[in-house]
Amino acid sequence: MSKVRVHNFAVSLDGYGAGADQSMEQPFGHADGRLMSWFMGTRSFHAMQGQEGGSTGVDESFASAWGPGIGVEIMGRNKFGPQRGPWTDDDWIGWWGDEPPFHTPVVVLTHHPREPLALEGTTFHFVDAAPREALAEARALAPDTDVRIGGGVETVREFLEADLIDHLHVAVVPIVLGRGEQLWTGLERVEERFDIETTASPSGVTHLVFTRK
Repeated sequence: MSKVRVHNFAVSLDGYGAGADQSMEQPFGHADGRLMSWFMGTRSFHAMQGQEGGSTGVDESFASAWGPGIGVEIMGRNKFGPQRGPWTDDDWIGWWGDEPPFHTPVVVLTHHPREPLALEGTTFHFVDAAPREALAEARALAPDTDVRIGGGVETVREFLEADLIDHLHVAVVPIVLGRGEQLWTGLERVEERFDIETTASPSGVTHLVFTRK
């Protein structure tokens, strides 16, 4: 059976994986880019932007594990865009524009399904499904490959609640947000399901890797 993986999921010291007040102007809410600043300095991020350079240290070693073996991603609707409720902007094709960083199919969880959206290198499939149903659909799109849960916070939390995550990489960033979306709410004793390894980076980020026992 393929594995279900989460990579490069950043949280603040107080456990928030996204800031409050997400909008078109602030995709990460009041957190701005602070949660992902560690990733933006890596070689992997620069390569996604079609650029050379970037760090090759501890942060890069974790950042680069994002892609190998992945055949499909599942993401929540808020990772795809800021809209809520019925779709009102048919021209919206995601935060990334017409060249998204994904090179596999993507399943977008939404209560308002729509026709698939084909872009360069990927197709977005919009489904109204619980975690297990969404996982079955993702595996049907890319059999015998691993499935990446791309976020946001609610989506990762729901898959943890359903006990569907095999590998979870959390990057604890040394900032305090104070408000936003909490990753660990309702997940008391979730750590008992996993073996946990901790790696500190000179950037100040602590990388936690949860591997299913």
